[in-house]
Amino acid sequence: MTSNSLQAFNIRLPIGSTEAYIGYANAIPMLSQAEEFALAAQLQATNDLNAAKGLILPHLRYVIRIAKGYLGYGLPLNDLIQEGNIGLMKAVKRFNPNVGVRLVTFAVHWIKAEMHEFILRNWRIVKVATTKAQRKLFFNLRNMKKRLGWFSNEEINAVANDLGVEPDIVREMEMRMSMTDASFDGHDDEHSDDDNMPFCPAGFLEDQSSNPAQQTENTNWSTQSNAALYQALQHLDERSQEILQARWLDDDKSTLQDLASKYNVSAERIRQLEKSAMQKLKTAMESIAA
Repeated sequence: MTSNSLQAFNIRLPIGSTEAYIGYANAIPMLSQAEEFALAAQLQATNDLNAAKGLILPHLRYVIRIAKGYLGYGLPLNDLIQEGNIGLMKAVKRFNPNVGVRLVTFAVHWIKAEMHEFILRNWRIVKVATTKAQRKLFFNLRNMKKRLGWFSNEEINAVANDLGVEPDIVREMEMRMSMTDASFDGHDDEHSDDDNMPFCPAGFLEDQSSNPAQQTENTNWSTQSNAALYQALQHLDERSQEILQARWLDDDKSTLQDLASKYNVSAERIRQLEKSAMQKLKTAMESIAA
C-alpha cells in the first residue's frame, strides 16, 4: 500500500460495533516488504504521522487475531484489541527497518505485553502476579492447565520442570489463580439475617469497641478534659466567657453579628475578643495540665 493509496483509503474506523471494526481492519490491504521499509524509513527520518498510520492500519488484523487468543480470561474483546493497538503503536515507534525483520514479527512482543498487563490489572481486584517471573508463570500455567481442578503432585513437578521454577512457586500461583474476589465486609441484604453466612475478611479483625481498658481510658480522658476546660474558663473575664459559651459551647450557637448587636460593638471586634479569649483559654489549660 503506497502513500497515495493510503491517502485514498478511508482511515476513519467504524465506531460502536466490534464486528464492523474487525471487518474493516481485515479489508485494509497488506504492505509489501518494500512498502513497509519505505514507510518505516520515512517515519524514522521525519516522524511523519501519515507514515505511522500507513504502518499501523494494515497490522490491526494481527492485533485482533492475538486478542482472540485471550478471550478465555473473561475480558471484553474490544478492550483487548484496544490495549493491543497501544502495543502496536509503541512497536511502530521503535521499529528499525534496517534490522532486517518484518514489523509484525517485531510488534508481537509489544502487542502481547500490553494485553498481558491489561489482563493482570483486571482479572482480579487484587493483582495475581506482580513480578516478571510471576507474570510469566501466570500465563504459562493457564496454557498448561488442561483440566479443571487442582494439579496433582506429578503435574506440579512437570510444570515446574518445564518452566524452570520450584514446585512451591507453582502451587502458590495455582492457589492465587483459583481464588475468587470476596467482599471485605460481606454485606448482603438478601442474607443479612442468615446465621450460616460464610465469614468475611472483616470478621477476623479484632473489635476494640468493647475493650474495657480502652473504654475506661476514653472516659477518664473525656472527664479530665472537660474539668480542665471549665476550670480554665474561670480564668477569663465574664464577657470572654459569655462569647466562648455562645460561640462554641451552646447547642444553638450565636453568630458574630448576634454578639455584636448584644454588646453594641462591631462583628470584627467580637472576632478579636473571641481570638484573644481562645488564646487565654489555651494558655490556662496548658498551665493546668502541667
